Amino acid sequence: MSKRTAPSRVGALVVFTSLLAAASLSGGESRVALGEMQVASTSPLRHRAGVPWNTTVSVTFDRPLQTSTVNSSSFRVVGRWSGRADGILSFSNGGRTVTLDPNQPFSGGETVSVNLARSIVAADGSPLRSAGYAFQFTVATDLPRSRPTGPLSFSQIDTLVVRTTPGSTTRAYGGLGSDFDRDGWLDLAIVNEDSADLRVFENRADGTGMYHPFLQPPTGIGHVASPNEPGDFNNDGLPDAATANVADNTVSILLGNGDGTFDPQQVVAVGGQPHGLVVLDADGDGDPDIATANTAGNNVSLILNGGNGVFGPATSFDSGGNGEYSLGAGDMNNDGIADLVVGTRNDQLIHVLAGNGNGTFTHVGSRGAGGATWQLALGDVDGDRDLDVATGNGGSNNGAILKGNGDGTLGPAAVVAASGSIVASDLGDLDGDGDLDWILSSFGASRWFVYRNNGAGVMTFEQVFLSPSAASCAVFLDFDNDHDLDLALVDEIADVVLLMRNNQ
Repeated sequence: MSKRTAPSRVGALVVFTSLLAAASLSGGESRVALGEMQVASTSPLRHRAGVPWNTTVSVTFDRPLQTSTVNSSSFRVVGRWSGRADGILSFSNGGRTVTLDPNQPFSGGETVSVNLARSIVAADGSPLRSAGYAFQFTVATDLPRSRPTGPLSFSQIDTLVVRTTPGSTTRAYGGLGSDFDRDGWLDLAIVNEDSADLRVFENRADGTGMYHPFLQPPTGIGHVASPNEPGDFNNDGLPDAATANVADNTVSILLGNGDGTFDPQQVVAVGGQPHGLVVLDADGDGDPDIATANTAGNNVSLILNGGNGVFGPATSFDSGGNGEYSLGAGDMNNDGIADLVVGTRNDQLIHVLAGNGNGTFTHVGSRGAGGATWQLALGDVDGDRDLDVATGNGGSNNGAILKGNGDGTLGPAAVVAASGSIVASDLGDLDGDGDLDWILSSFGASRWFVYRNNGAGVMTFEQVFLSPSAASCAVFLDFDNDHDLDLALVDEIADVVLLMRNNQ
């Protein structure tokens, strides 16, 4: 098939309103900086759920800004699936508040990350702290806000075939949704272990939720890749991707071209058997960095972004546990700095490592995972605006919810049974009631187990989706642009993806 040309992207336009770029005292003396500039408030609030998809994003500081230091590099707003939010930056409140009015709405149900770089400076010359500032919020789904009482309703609309030929396996073990061709519709990239490649299915962009066959040729990555994350690593407004390659002990970084294709991979060596991967700004410069959990290395690796999508060598450190396997990133202690959550499989613990904002982390504490953790997801499941942990526990035949206390510590694991080997844990608002529901993917039972949230973070078994051979993950994304969460269910033995439309 021919590839569509990606529409051009318009960078952020800065509008200055009633602000002096610099201030001076009478007599020509320079104003003395009054300590570090502080973030006074954000809109939306940190970890706020149910935010309208056409929201603006504002940050208010404790003093007027030097507006020339606020731009698309220092003030980054990125939807997990929709990508970088471009639009108009404006200043108000005497130059203390900066607001982004995005050109396009966010995607229903996605998490949006806001990163402020340490390069932002106040009009009096005082800098933002060296750690920068980060917060996230979750976009609403366009469904009834009252709690539904009936069963969830999904219809299978298609089955995507990942293989090139029927007898040639790919081992489809991961998937990520993103608008890779920048046409306003979410595409789907499948990560393959055996064929060592990424296969991109472009959305037909007609509202049906259907996809074209995957682009040829596939994009090469490392061997036995599974963990993956989207990101805009070079800040060009085009979605990129990263995978952790378990057999190669490497990470592949793929810079997107805006048409569903990628530049050749950059490969960075990390610790042995990287089974977890996250994207976060670890050093306060606004650029997305990458961390991995390395099981054989018994450590965590961090690779820092040079700002242009080129990453330096990895540095590795101990998480405090044994057998690092699952990994998450988010602000667990509400200080505006991204933290790491590490699941260690051998001692069956969940560890919280507080980010220091300079590329280092401090161990805060640990809790029992309820089993041998395989993959975890972070989200506010009980509506208190503190991040919680949802872990899928491998061969332990269960999953668990560990509620965050807002200071980096976790409550005890609330364990739910799920037969078979659980290889993925995913959160999203499936019924539109404003809280996060849960899917555990079971390789051994050939099922996706669906759990419904009662609003207080208590998960009750709802239903199962049957997989043809072996469930490997559930990708939550709005593939038909009706603002509810649909599902792309990946089967790693049959090498197919079941497209499930949300009928709520």
